[in-house]
Amino acid sequence: MRALSGLWRWRHNPLRRATDLAEAWVALGTLLLIAVAAPVVGSLVGSVAQDALQRSVRAQQHARHLVTATVVRKLGDALPQPDPDAPMGHDPRSRVLAEWTAPDGTPQHGPTLAHLTSPRPGDRFTLWTDTRGRTVARPLDSTTATTHAVLAGFGAALLTGGLVEGGRRMAVWRMVRRRYTRWDQAWDRAGPDWGKAGTGS
Repeated sequence: MRALSGLWRWRHNPLRRATDLAEAWVALGTLLLIAVAAPVVGSLVGSVAQDALQRSVRAQQHARHLVTATVVRKLGDALPQPDPDAPMGHDPRSRVLAEWTAPDGTPQHGPTLAHLTSPRPGDRFTLWTDTRGRTVARPLDSTTATTHAVLAGFGAALLTGGLVEGGRRMAVWRMVRRRYTRWDQAWDRAGPDWGKAGTGS
């Protein structure tokens, strides 16, 4: 990390300028913030995301039900949407007209996707429905929710570190600009004959 390069200016050096000392303080502050604040922010974001996602898992598992459906007939090979749970490049689902019984006991029928490579009338398969029997996506599982929460916390920690480092770079850039402005002013005061003998006498 480039913030560490400013720490050499802590040494006692007669050529050290006030801006060198300021850059060293900025570098040290950046290092401490990245070492402390980034993990804390990541942990807090991950914890909040875990609580929210686990509540969602419990709600979905309570509201969604796995039922058994029966194929009436195959509707065709075109799929209305890809299956997010299927492995990449492999989706063995077929579009069928099916019948099933909703969790509340009412008979249901309609087009749906079956995990069958070549469905025939009478074939049985499982699908997820809500309490009224309408088809829904499978509920989120606890392991996937935890993975998403960990990724959210890790991303928040990285973002915090990036923002702190970006702040350090901006502060150093402003200090360097100010230093160059002061140099330009000093050169302007020296005038065009700064190298001649007797200048300033």
